[in-house]
Amino acid sequence: MKAYLSKHRNDMIIIGLFALASFLSFFLRWDFGLRTANSFAQSLVEMLSFLPAIFILIGLVDAWVPKEIVAKHTGEGSGWKSSLWMMLLAMLQIGPLYAAFPVACLMWKKGTSPRNIFIYLGAFCTLKLPMLGFEVGFLGIKFTMLRTLLSVPVFIIIAIVIDKFFGRNLVINDVSESKGAKSNTENARVNG
Repeated sequence: MKAYLSKHRNDMIIIGLFALASFLSFFLRWDFGLRTANSFAQSLVEMLSFLPAIFILIGLVDAWVPKEIVAKHTGEGSGWKSSLWMMLLAMLQIGPLYAAFPVACLMWKKGTSPRNIFIYLGAFCTLKLPMLGFEVGFLGIKFTMLRTLLSVPVFIIIAIVIDKFFGRNLVINDVSESKGAKSNTENARVNG
């Protein structure tokens, strides 16, 4: 616990200052602080309502879908059909952007190419069906079609460029792998 607190000291300070400012806002009747605390509480409730279901689904997919199948259909040599599958997967999902990152991390671990990971994230941000429905309702079908036709090539080009520059050398930090690596190192020290 001591190592965790020292590693995340700055984060804890920021969280503490935010909690203190929110607490003082109630006593001082500071409108901006009250609105900020209220917005934070709403976002926290929304996040806590989405994330458990997402983590359960990710755990099931991780356990049930073999890595070889995912790598074959979305990996390095999978072609453009895989990019269409990634866009379709992103379009059918709901929720805020932070719900896409655990899915992207799982796909990465299963062997999905960087191009397809970034296509998935771009499609998740711009092409979700519920979002498109609201957009058509508020801004009209012409605007939605134009925005979609302009945004799809942009995130595909960005994904291709990132894939060319980084490829499989792209590093995604994973807490569980770091912890596992650390415990293996400690075990080697104890045994050796």
